[in-house]
Amino acid sequence: MKYPNLLSPLDLGFTTIKNRVLMGSMHTGLEEAKNGFEKMAAFYAERAKGGVGLIVTGGFSPNINGWLKPFGGKMTNSREVAKHKIVTRAVHEAEGKICLQLLHAGRYGYHPVCVAPSPIKSPISPFKPWKLSKRGVRRTIGDFVKAAVLAKKANYDGVEIMGSEGYLINQFIVSHTNKRDDEWGGSFENRIRFPIEIVRQTRAAVGNDFIIIYRLSMLDLIQDGSSWEEVEYLAKEIEKAGATIINTGIGWHEARIPTIATMVPRGGFAWVTKRLMGKVSIPLITTNRINMPSVAEKILSDGCADMVSMARPMLADPELVNKAIQGIENEINTCIACNQACLDHIFSNKLASCLVNPRACHETEFKIEPAQTKKKIAVVGAGPAGLACAVTAAERGHEVHLFEKEKEIGGQFNLARKIPGKEEFNETIRYFKTMLEKHHVKIYMEHPVDASFLKSAGFDEIVISTGVAPRKTGIPGEDGPNVITYPEAIIHPERLGEKIVIIGAGGIGFDVADLLVHHGEHTAENVEDFSKAWGVDMALEARGGLIKPHPVMPNRQITMLQRKSSKPGKTLGKTTGWIHRRTLQLAGVKTLSGVNYNEITKEGIWVQMEGEKKLLEADHIIVCAGQFSQNKLFDEIKENGLSGHIIGGALEAGELDAKRAIDQGTRLAISL
Repeated sequence: MKYPNLLSPLDLGFTTIKNRVLMGSMHTGLEEAKNGFEKMAAFYAERAKGGVGLIVTGGFSPNINGWLKPFGGKMTNSREVAKHKIVTRAVHEAEGKICLQLLHAGRYGYHPVCVAPSPIKSPISPFKPWKLSKRGVRRTIGDFVKAAVLAKKANYDGVEIMGSEGYLINQFIVSHTNKRDDEWGGSFENRIRFPIEIVRQTRAAVGNDFIIIYRLSMLDLIQDGSSWEEVEYLAKEIEKAGATIINTGIGWHEARIPTIATMVPRGGFAWVTKRLMGKVSIPLITTNRINMPSVAEKILSDGCADMVSMARPMLADPELVNKAIQGIENEINTCIACNQACLDHIFSNKLASCLVNPRACHETEFKIEPAQTKKKIAVVGAGPAGLACAVTAAERGHEVHLFEKEKEIGGQFNLARKIPGKEEFNETIRYFKTMLEKHHVKIYMEHPVDASFLKSAGFDEIVISTGVAPRKTGIPGEDGPNVITYPEAIIHPERLGEKIVIIGAGGIGFDVADLLVHHGEHTAENVEDFSKAWGVDMALEARGGLIKPHPVMPNRQITMLQRKSSKPGKTLGKTTGWIHRRTLQLAGVKTLSGVNYNEITKEGIWVQMEGEKKLLEADHIIVCAGQFSQNKLFDEIKENGLSGHIIGGALEAGELDAKRAIDQGTRLAISL
């Protein structure tokens, strides 16, 4: 067996999990959606069929004070039990196991009735919480217990009690948020009474044949967080209280250190869980940036954990475990940890999905089925949109011909994967290459086409996905030898001088700056280097795991400019933008807003700022001022009366958006 540890069963005594893969909890928005339970049933059942050992749902509150947002998902009464049975029935029919996560948001609640151990406002939510009274604390414990009992009645195999990520239970544990002077505050022993009582009373209420996972914050990554000694002590007490499994939590949501984004090394926090191995006798789950079977197997074989949590990877590919069993890892659609369609959607109050798999969370409406009429289809352009369309159309049984003028497929992904911290884009290109071959797509590389060729070839449908090209700025002097486009800068950063000015502070500008800061070297490979750069204490001697960061410093002077007076990077991802801004800030990159461009000369660029004209000296000026659609061919085929469709950047340039491109390509292929 290729993955002997990953695919071995885990015996819990009263039940057995068929392998060591946990589909970790993710809030998807289905919890509150219309017909959400039917949609959740399809979503989770597909992952159960895909071979995952145990599933944990998104968080459901034990009472309304614990809502993540108004009218959020909760488990408080028998009417809700009936709805949840729709989910558990579907998962069990697919031969899977599933636990309900019980999550009380505490001061992270996005509503005016949120509560916390102390009335201290969170930096990431607008409402100051109400302080729980002593009676309120006891009532909340009872609500957790009641919710677990209801979960058992709904035929869940267990519950996960959310004690990490800075939610209510975590808020009780640390002095950072618990300023109480009663029996629920003060000393550490008092502060941890809350989680211990929840687990102890839950076990007494549900009996011994029910899984209780406790999500323990092992690394808070905030000031005044738990010390390692406290983490270890709490783990032992949670075991005594009756937990079946302890799951690892890394970082509070307000922590200023990336924990799951793509620049975090694979398995970048497994060393934390390993520190607890052998200190308790119940199984431990490790988590964060475990996206392929080989990564998971190494973590388990190295003795870092008994089980691995793979949450977003199950969005990307519900068949991940089955593909590992079958030895067809090249067919795994790998999570690239971009956050763009999962977390960014949730924090924008949208339904979650996945950039590389737009079907995720849309299984009931987004079905890829055999075509009733087989067609001969041309797809022009092998960027993300064209690849998604070609693969999906061929999977449905169409005869697909893919034309690309460059030497390799991938389009803008070939630039993105060169950015330090975005190496995972290589996996998406690998996946598409594999699927093109599997579904017998006819590929023509270095093969530009025109309308007359497409007309003469007799295609039933023509899809134009020719992407974008860099936009010019119109600044006098931009044709000078010291001005280069962003593709040139990304492909050949070694040719650039010591003083760099970047025109444009959108996503591409930040990517180029990041490339230059890190000298073009990969950053998502070495855990020690990552931890040092961001200030994570791998010795676990500092409270909360925080030490002074030692970021990589550029060997260039970099200045980023934008015309808008708004904060640079405002359009970056909702959950990752702060990481990119922080990276450049730590590296000393200058960012200037409200800049008017006058002229580019051999000395640099003349700009106007606050009414003052000044020269910014530069060896090279990199233009990252947007793109325009390459859609001329689409106009030509329409003039020739051909059946044409246009998708991706060719349809809409804007910010480069692979999420939109892959979604459009997939949806079009389903409709053809």
